[in-house]
Amino acid sequence: MNKKQLAIKLSKLEKVEKVKAVLEQYATDSEMAATILWDAFMQGDIEDKVVADLGCGNGIFGVGALMLGAKKVYFVDVDKESIGVAMRNCSFKNVEFVNKDVVEFDEKVDMVIMNPPFGVQQEHADKVFLEKAMEISNVIYSIHKIESERFIEKLSSDSGFGVVKIERMQMF
Repeated sequence: MNKKQLAIKLSKLEKVEKVKAVLEQYATDSEMAATILWDAFMQGDIEDKVVADLGCGNGIFGVGALMLGAKKVYFVDVDKESIGVAMRNCSFKNVEFVNKDVVEFDEKVDMVIMNPPFGVQQEHADKVFLEKAMEISNVIYSIHKIESERFIEKLSSDSGFGVVKIERMQMF
């Protein structure tokens, strides 16, 4: 499978119909997801790895990771409807669906991939996701507003992490 084929397959996934503004839910574009997943795959961070898709929504990152050879994926979301959509989108067996707040998830994983809330509705909502990701893994791929760059670099540094790459992408 190549990146284009991955993007096409991801574009066919069912979307979450009724997004909740308070949870800052929005769909991750299949092209963007494929780009991030392909980069992680090429870095050796997916194949035969245990992955957590935090705030999984429809499961686009987790399903993509499984398509690229992840050993297991945890789909984590506080929203029951999102977990239901992710379940319908996933035909793989090596998965676990966790309907909890990310702060309650405590499995150690090889890699976290996520598109967390940006903190528009609730300030620093992304901080909770980043802190959890840093607690459970040493490798994190995440989407944030570019205005959060300094905040992320400081939080990462304070937690003993380093930001390896920032790629600017158009969201909508």
